[in-house]
Amino acid sequence: MDAPRQLSRTLLRRHMQMIALGGVIGAGLFVGSGVVISSAGPAAVVSFALTGALVVLVMRMLGEMAVAYPAVGGFYEYSHLALGELAAFLTGWMYWYFWVIVVALEAVAGAKILGHWWPQTPPWQFTLALVALFTVVNLLSVRFYGEAEFWFASIKVVAIVLFLCAGAIYVLGLWPDATGGLQQLTMHGGFMPNGILPVLTGAVAATGFYFGAEVVSLAAAESAEPERAVAQAMQSVIWRVLTFYIGSIFLVVAILPWNDVARVERPYVSVLEVLHVPAAATLMSLVILTAVLSALNSGLFASSRMLMALARRGDAPRVFSGLDTRGVPVAAVLAGTVFGYAAVVMSYVSPNKVFAFLVNSYGTVAIFVYVLIAFSELKLRRRLEREMPERLRMRMWGFPHLTRFAIVGMLAIVAAMAFIPDQRAPLVFGLVSVMVLLAAFGLRMAAGSRARPAP
Repeated sequence: MDAPRQLSRTLLRRHMQMIALGGVIGAGLFVGSGVVISSAGPAAVVSFALTGALVVLVMRMLGEMAVAYPAVGGFYEYSHLALGELAAFLTGWMYWYFWVIVVALEAVAGAKILGHWWPQTPPWQFTLALVALFTVVNLLSVRFYGEAEFWFASIKVVAIVLFLCAGAIYVLGLWPDATGGLQQLTMHGGFMPNGILPVLTGAVAATGFYFGAEVVSLAAAESAEPERAVAQAMQSVIWRVLTFYIGSIFLVVAILPWNDVARVERPYVSVLEVLHVPAAATLMSLVILTAVLSALNSGLFASSRMLMALARRGDAPRVFSGLDTRGVPVAAVLAGTVFGYAAVVMSYVSPNKVFAFLVNSYGTVAIFVYVLIAFSELKLRRRLEREMPERLRMRMWGFPHLTRFAIVGMLAIVAAMAFIPDQRAPLVFGLVSVMVLLAAFGLRMAAGSRARPAP
């Protein structure tokens, strides 16, 4: 294959590290975590720990497969190798769908933040401008994407580290005018004031906050050192997920009374206000905006690489498989952008119907992708041990027991959604999306059989 037709391997190890970390630290942590806290109380720490443990296991599985086989399309290819055409088709299209919806959601969220500062500008103008900006970033080169994500992720990491340090100093009683202590963990009805059920339902709600770290497995095919870079990125994600998420949530519930509804609605801002940090709301708005822009950037990257992989295997139109002279899949990037624009339009034209369906379905679809990743690892690991053991430079812990545990845990989350009123709509809409994809696969197979000449 000619050089212009190949992906550009220009992502450095520092890019890969921050792509993985940036994917984990999303706006959901800063904004959505309050919902879990208000329901589960201080035991929200347990909710995030349960979900975080499952995500860590999936990341380890992905690391094993990506180091052994850094393929274009990442886990889409692993699903094809391990589970066959249907599983690969579902994995690829569900993941593409997930990220193009994220692009629209984050663009709308970013517009709301910018609208607070410039209220005279119509929100839709901010939304379209943000999508256009990151379309250009992704069209320039993969190095531009990696560099942008490096700086966005760096800002988020620095913000979380400073939050953890300040919160820990406060809890220890060393912050100016701080009483310190951990009394908030048990003062208002105990550590688990509403019982175990809200803790388990909180784990279900927290699932969506963790998605994004798997982008690094897609980026592996464009890394200068895929094996070493992916291994290091996955290792860093594993312990930093636990530190950033569980550590910061612990500090929030240790500093704020969990039943203070007004404060818990914006937990991180409220903690900064308790610490008397000047302009706390503005500072946190900037961090959240950074998280939004990072998700937009990653959304266009991940969706375009997945669509390109789908096209190369015949699961999407061939036009999306092409690369320009810089190794950028231009048509695939633009396709994600077009869908993103359409979703953005729906957010203003039909917010309670079409856009509501998109919002309610994408999170469940992401869980299905993780389940398929785990099943793929379960089968591919045995094949690698049998045929290419030298490729197993990074191994899943406790195989196959922890892999099976992760599968059971994720399926339990899906099953639990049926019994949680707030999660039933996402479950139903997610299942509808899967049914649509199954129908699409049937049409694809029928078209393929018609195209093949009779024997």
